[in-house]
Amino acid sequence: MFDWFQMGQSTGGHFEKLCEIVATLRAPDGCPWDREQTHDSLLPALIEEAYEIAGAVRARDDANFREELGDLLLLIVMHAEIAQEG
Repeated sequence: MFDWFQMGQSTGGHFEKLCEIVATLRAPDGCPWDREQTHDSLLPALIEEAYEIAGAVRARDDANFREELGDLLLLIVMHAEIAQEG
């Protein structure tokens, strides 16, 4: 999903942009699906991504590992945004 290692912008700049996107998606006029998510509703995806990361590590698949880290990071930022809202 996010291959920040191959892009020109700094990692910090990408992370800040990701946080802004998630905040926009969770805003009152944002995406209905993203707004209705909770810690509980996101938990299965969080666990699944962790297993996918473990699989990529075991397979020594660096490209898939980076992709799965991006997916996990998105979920972590979603959880952080939800926590900040509460």
